[in-house]
Amino acid sequence: MRATVARIDAVVVQAIIAASLSFAHLHDIASAAGQHGWKAWAYPVSVDLLLVVAWRRLRSGTPKMAGWCWFVIALTASLGANIATAGLLDEAAVPTWLRILVAGWPAVAFLGGTLLAHTTPKPAEDADAPEAVSVDPEQQPLTPVPPPAIPPGPAVPVALVEHARKLAADHLTRTGTAIDAPTLRTRLGVPAPLAEAIAAQL
Repeated sequence: MRATVARIDAVVVQAIIAASLSFAHLHDIASAAGQHGWKAWAYPVSVDLLLVVAWRRLRSGTPKMAGWCWFVIALTASLGANIATAGLLDEAAVPTWLRILVAGWPAVAFLGGTLLAHTTPKPAEDADAPEAVSVDPEQQPLTPVPPPAIPPGPAVPVALVEHARKLAADHLTRTGTAIDAPTLRTRLGVPAPLAEAIAAQL
C-alpha cells in the first residue's frame, strides 16, 4: 500500500513540475511575441486545455483521427515553446512568423476544442460482429398458400328445389331456353342469393 502511494506521489510531483515548466515557457514565448499581461498567461491554459480535450478523445474508444490531429498540434505548440526558450530564440527580437503564429493561436485552439467537444464521434465498427448472410430468395422453401375460403351458400329446402324444377321445366317448354337465376327469383319470390343457390342445383 505504501509503495503504491509513493509511486502515485512521485507521478503527481513529476506532473506538477513538468506542467509548471511548460506553462512558464509558453507564457514567456507569448510575452516575447507581444502578448502581455493576462493574455500571456492565457496562452499556456489554452494549449494545455486543447491537449486535455484531444487526449480524452483518444481515450474514448471512438475513431481517433481528429483526436490525434489536434493532440499533435497542441503538443507541437507546447514542445516548440519549450525548445525555443532553451536559448534558440532571441526573445528581444522575435521573428514575424512567430508573432503571427502566437497571434493566430486562439482561433486555432477554439476551432480544435469546439470540434473535439461538440462533434459526435461515430462508433467504431465491431470487428467481432458476425457478418450478415444474404439468403437467395430462390433457395427458400415455398409455403403453399391455401385457396381463399368460399363462404357457403344459403341452405335450400328440398321442397323448394322440387318446386323450382317444375318451374324450370315449364319455362323450358314455353321458351325453349333454360331458366336463369333472375327469372327464377321472380317466379319464386326469394332473395337473389337463394335464387342463385337453387339455380346451381337445377
